[in-house]
Amino acid sequence: MSEVALSNLGDAAWLWSWPGGISRATSRRVLAVYRVFRDDTILRDLGMVDVVPAYCSVAVHFDPDVADPESIRERAESLRAAADSGAVEPGRTAPEPDLHRLPVVYDGPDLDRVARLAGMETQAVVELHRASEYTVAMIGFRPHFPYLIGMDRRIATPRLETPRKDVPSGSVGIAGEQTGVYPVRSPGGWNLIGRTKPDLLRRIRPGDTVLFEEV
Repeated sequence: MSEVALSNLGDAAWLWSWPGGISRATSRRVLAVYRVFRDDTILRDLGMVDVVPAYCSVAVHFDPDVADPESIRERAESLRAAADSGAVEPGRTAPEPDLHRLPVVYDGPDLDRVARLAGMETQAVVELHRASEYTVAMIGFRPHFPYLIGMDRRIATPRLETPRKDVPSGSVGIAGEQTGVYPVRSPGGWNLIGRTKPDLLRRIRPGDTVLFEEV
């Protein structure tokens, strides 16, 4: 198994980084460690205040005024090594990811662009997009914005050359091999292919599963 790098993220966080780019295999390792960190009461007692996963890393944040960084590092690294190797502490079971079904009206202004670049009909794009089972790799950009991996590579599409100044909340977009949903109105450069209910995003957490259902 590839070596995981540990470094400081400022003076109030430790950062574990996995080599390689975006992939489901890396995301599975990252999310397994994230869940263990998130649910560990000892880390909380030691002063951990937040755990933030990304595509290839996990950050453990703490309050440097009250926490001992070395104690947090030692505990977290022990948990990380066990989780990364597939081991589970006695009495601990891996939590099942929550499943979220998002109803989508596929009428986005960039649906034709995605279809043209993919060399297929728009309905074929819709079928491929909704057929995949997605994993929430991380939440970012805006609160509740889910970055989803697992999209069919045949509909991967580059970001817009000129981002929009105003993207409606609930817009479903594609950027490269990623798909995601805008939780609030904001600027953005993703290809908009549809829309869903943004309130449904509030319960979504890293590691959860998302299915899109055409309506």
